[in-house]
Amino acid sequence: MVRRLWFVVALALAGSGCAYRVDIARPVAQAETTKVFAADGSLITTLHAEQDREEVPLTEMAPVLTAAVVAIEDARFFSHKGVDLRAVARAMRSNAEAGAIVEGGSTITQQYVKNVLLDSKKTVSRKLREAVMAIQLERTHTKEAILEGYLNRIYFGNGAYGVQAASQQYFGKPASEVTLAESALLAGLIQAPENYDPYTAPDAALARRQVVLGRMRELGSASEADIAAAEAAPLGVGAKRPDDARYDAGYFVERVKRFILDDERFGATSADRRRLLFEEGLRIRTTVDLRIQQAAEEAVKAVLQNPATDPSGAVVVLDPTNGFVRALVGGRDFFGAEPEAKFDLATQGLRQTGSSFKPIVLAEALAQGIPQEKVYEAPPTLTVPMPQGQEPWVVRNYEGEGGPPQNLVDATVHSVNTVYARLIQDVGTEKAIAMAHNLGIAGELQPFPSAVLGSNEVTVLDMASAYSTFAADGMHADPTFVTEITRADGSVLYQRPSTLRRAIPTEVARGVTGILSQVVQRGTGTAAQLGDRPVAGKTGTANEWRDAWFVGYTPELVTAVWVGFPEELRSMVPPATPIRVTGGSWPAQIWNRVMAPALAGIPVAPFPVPEVVVPQERIAASTPPPNTVALPDVGGQYETQARQVLEAAGFNVVSERRPSRERASGMVADQTPAPGTLVTLGATVVIGVSSGPPRPIVIVNTIGLAVDQAARMLQASGLNVSIVVEEPPEGVRAAPGRVWRQEPGSGAVIDEGQTVTIWARN
Repeated sequence: MVRRLWFVVALALAGSGCAYRVDIARPVAQAETTKVFAADGSLITTLHAEQDREEVPLTEMAPVLTAAVVAIEDARFFSHKGVDLRAVARAMRSNAEAGAIVEGGSTITQQYVKNVLLDSKKTVSRKLREAVMAIQLERTHTKEAILEGYLNRIYFGNGAYGVQAASQQYFGKPASEVTLAESALLAGLIQAPENYDPYTAPDAALARRQVVLGRMRELGSASEADIAAAEAAPLGVGAKRPDDARYDAGYFVERVKRFILDDERFGATSADRRRLLFEEGLRIRTTVDLRIQQAAEEAVKAVLQNPATDPSGAVVVLDPTNGFVRALVGGRDFFGAEPEAKFDLATQGLRQTGSSFKPIVLAEALAQGIPQEKVYEAPPTLTVPMPQGQEPWVVRNYEGEGGPPQNLVDATVHSVNTVYARLIQDVGTEKAIAMAHNLGIAGELQPFPSAVLGSNEVTVLDMASAYSTFAADGMHADPTFVTEITRADGSVLYQRPSTLRRAIPTEVARGVTGILSQVVQRGTGTAAQLGDRPVAGKTGTANEWRDAWFVGYTPELVTAVWVGFPEELRSMVPPATPIRVTGGSWPAQIWNRVMAPALAGIPVAPFPVPEVVVPQERIAASTPPPNTVALPDVGGQYETQARQVLEAAGFNVVSERRPSRERASGMVADQTPAPGTLVTLGATVVIGVSSGPPRPIVIVNTIGLAVDQAARMLQASGLNVSIVVEEPPEGVRAAPGRVWRQEPGSGAVIDEGQTVTIWARN
């Protein structure tokens, strides 16, 4: 019988070999699982369509696993040439005696051909092609290569294709770590995964495992002691992973998916992009910090404790130096059963911002040279005439507050609406909206005067992005979720380009930060205080308490928090909520609970010193407002004496220590506002107290570095950075986003706090 079978195969090889070689060279592509990683390299989750697969080399499979598979599926694998005619003959006899198919004769090579190169139809011609192609495959590939391909493609049940996915599915470990007992169970599944499913048929799975171990004993594939121990071992499978298994940072991962599925750079059609994401084994490296992510999720749950009655919260945390999004909370539970559970309130939800929009208009005012000490009337109610027959704009302060004229500092600290209604008229609505877009708000904004009070609807992500420009000393980087995507073979598919740019002048950013610091120190945002760590931020409460915000930052992180009822515009006042919710209540409390653990272990760093310039010609040309006096000069006085002078004159005093070569330690080196400035009694004066001479800094070489990496290096040395985006001159080679020039050059010694300028290609 064996001789006759060889004759049939030889005829087939002679007549059909050339045609089959083409098929062997072009195997059907196999789906492979995509992996999503956190910023620290830890695995968040895997993404796959109907097949969960990850290919690994044979060297990363436990030897006992390959031995078990060979023992039960093809004991003569390493000695036959693709077709085992002895096994075929034996199977034919067994099937004839039983009157049914009870045994197969296919080798591992034939199974590999069937799974990769052929369809599953059981016909004589297909079986003949399978045998011919198996023999040809053995001529062109090593046994190890064939076994590796087979083990990476064979189905083990429960959606797991290949030994790596199966090892993770059943035992929660890679294929390199499975034991002899576990290997035997996996090998036993190959024949009929559904019949031997350890979840639904554990007794059958155990019996099949023992069959495999018995076969290994016959072949001497393992020692008697090891086999006996494996036979006595329990089944040992872990809990079955549900199809919608939970994983960390659900809303963040969904945003990562959309990054690929919505971008035509990753495929011309949506089907192409979906295939790429779920079937091509991508490795996606993201910016999420799972420690901060956990802190954000726990903060929302701790403050909004009753899911049945409390409003929802959304949070975005990002690094202002590079735009990396470190955490994102888009709702109560991404994996919840509610229809709206997967709607991302942080990136898809559009809500009115209330007074958290005011710092954007403040930035435009400072950029235009309007001094922060400019005084405005602050009545409880203000009626602003509108052009072209429109209804007048009636502006009211929170709970009817109002009183004497206030400067921009105090009007921001106490969030005085009537002052800001005047300010947006001074700067111009169109220019204020342009500033918002420049700072980082990507969504559409209507140029209405009421925009200053937050009438436009904006996402939480956009608000975090805008405030990040203040935190980064006027630099802006677009929010980033993905830093790199590589294919399964390691080739780079996408690498995040640098988007760092100068958005506003340094002195404007520092001016805004100085004022927003006082909002937290003594204004509406005191609930966000973090001990001795400097915090700047702004509260926001929309009309009728329907939306509440706190957006704040330290030099290291920016966090935006929104609280509201997502399904409708409901007022957050009793009895709907136990308190009247404002930006300074629940949002500021959530912010504090996010940032305190996020910054744990990070040294406290001060904000850069504000540099507010008051144009003297503006002061000279104006009539001094009532209740204003010229600010005394306390430069050169020791801190205690300077405080006494300013407080006796009716001012609040804030001290900030900074290096100075001109003044001895403890002396006032500068003051803001400048001496002689006309300011309102009761205003705050910031005195810069010398901490001694600045330390010298040796400038490092940043040529060739990514521009955001270069900026971080220089800033970490205690230097300020100015970035010029410009094409290099002819003959100077530089990649996009890379530094090609710096001044002063590397090795130069300058004082701490001075500025280094770097040039980079767009």
